[in-house]
Amino acid sequence: MFIKVAGEKKEYPEGLTVKELIEKEDVETPQYVTVTINDEFVESGAFEFTEVKDGDEIEFLYFMGGGAR
Repeated sequence: MFIKVAGEKKEYPEGLTVKELIEKEDVETPQYVTVTINDEFVESGAFEFTEVKDGDEIEFLYFMGGGAR
């Protein structure tokens, strides 16, 4: 199957879960990553059970703290 990961088209086997994709993509600090599939947020507790489908667009997002002094 073909998916887009961070805007880049890639090929992965069918049945790939979000958790497996995070591992294969060597995502930095996976415990803090937020994942969207086709602009829909995936609950972190569902990474292990959510399968990626052919044509999906996946983004890995990190929310940064900060602000004015």
